[in-house]
Amino acid sequence: MSTSRLDDKHIVGALPEMLSSILDIVGVFNSPERDAAMLESAGLKLERALFPLLVLIGNLGPIGVSDLAERVGRDYSTVSRQTARLEALGLVTRRRSPNDKRSREAIVTKRGRLATEAVDGARERLALELFSGWNGKDFDQLVRLLRTLADGLVDTPAPGSRLADERKAKVLKARSTLTA
Repeated sequence: MSTSRLDDKHIVGALPEMLSSILDIVGVFNSPERDAAMLESAGLKLERALFPLLVLIGNLGPIGVSDLAERVGRDYSTVSRQTARLEALGLVTRRRSPNDKRSREAIVTKRGRLATEAVDGARERLALELFSGWNGKDFDQLVRLLRTLADGLVDTPAPGSRLADERKAKVLKARSTLTA
């Protein structure tokens, strides 16, 4: 495997295929039919719209409703109502954030943990089938590269955006503090 840096032409040439692959993956993850199949495989009867929220709360909780809304691309009021629905079903509980008394955060209950464990089991069965023909080296490389891509996406806002400018200013400020 080459360790030389990519040139811009190579990156730009591969972007259409990369974008197509990412859109296919996102499409599968956002598919109502796939969510319904995962719920069925897990043996759960849950409104499909609540499924991604339960999974995120189970994996990231305690998590604030605003953070949850941002991650699923829904508005705060919708996610707040859906989180209240999960609470009414006994799958999550909401509490005041210890860091910000104005905000509330969600955390799974014991019943919610059983549900997320059932989803984890369904996901494991899916992964075992999906990757059954792969070799260990390719699988490990996929896992490593996906983590690298995810970290890069989180850390790299679109150049020229307000977010990029704010991040750059923050980095420059941190550097000047270190050298002072």
